[in-house]
Amino acid sequence: MTARVRAPEDQNELLQYRLSLRLGPVHARQRLGIEQEAEARVFGRDRRSFHLENVANAPRLIRFCLQAIGLFGRARENSRKLTTAQNTFTLPDLPEAFEGFRILHLTDLHVDMDEQNLNAVIDQITPLDYDLCVLTGDYRKLTWGPIDAALEGMARLRQAIRGDAYAVLGNHDSVRMVPALEDMGYRLLMNEMAPIARGASKLYLSGVDDAHYYKVHNLHRAGDDIPPGGISLLLSHTPEIWREAAHAGYDVFLCGHTHGGQLCLPGGIPVTLDSDCPRRLGRGFWQVNGMQGYTSPGAGTSVLNVRLNCPPEVTLHTLSRGPE
Repeated sequence: MTARVRAPEDQNELLQYRLSLRLGPVHARQRLGIEQEAEARVFGRDRRSFHLENVANAPRLIRFCLQAIGLFGRARENSRKLTTAQNTFTLPDLPEAFEGFRILHLTDLHVDMDEQNLNAVIDQITPLDYDLCVLTGDYRKLTWGPIDAALEGMARLRQAIRGDAYAVLGNHDSVRMVPALEDMGYRLLMNEMAPIARGASKLYLSGVDDAHYYKVHNLHRAGDDIPPGGISLLLSHTPEIWREAAHAGYDVFLCGHTHGGQLCLPGGIPVTLDSDCPRRLGRGFWQVNGMQGYTSPGAGTSVLNVRLNCPPEVTLHTLSRGPE
């Protein structure tokens, strides 16, 4: 006689059931448990990292300071003026079929922060030409609480994204979002790898779970199935695992998290990057130990919808074999 599996009885139980099927019971329990223990804390579990976004009065304090010096209106307007940044990764061993392959990179959208910003993102990406879209986390405004508003914004965004969309979670995102995001057509890479094919040629796209706050990334699990010599791209929310990723042999590293500083001094000098990495990795293109990386300042804002000396961007990366 075949044993019957009891059906989940409520929405919470159904969610845990789906997460267990999707991620495996251990990863699902681990991520949910760490979220419940750590979300909304001002200081990380190591007691060294500080999380301004979890300070209840931070938005009011920043608004007051900007109003006092007459910059609040300009800073809010800046947050809604997106640019499209262009970047090229030169990879001599790139399969010929992928010459000119274009990747749209979106990150730190915080879609429930400011509807005008979300509208600006949608308007910015609609006319763009690309082969693949990747998203590197932080879709929710807060680091705790309801996820419904963020999911509604992500559903609107998905309608504007053409073709495949691969994503990882950030420190603002709950693992509870995974089933709904995948139902919308996003492919979440939770310490996983997905081959991208063009004819008989392939690239290998890996993605890790949040490495900044929850520390649930696993580079080995994400990359163990990449064949020797295969061109590999890694999606991570944060640049903080740059050293591990370079030694793991990834060719390209795409991330966000830093917002480029968001509120910067003249010349784009960030006051803080909220990331344990060298400042040269805080925004734009960089190279480490043969690995090429790009840290996008993101399209959205955190804590308050303001930016100074650090425009928001969507990024188009082009893969190239280089000069003939």
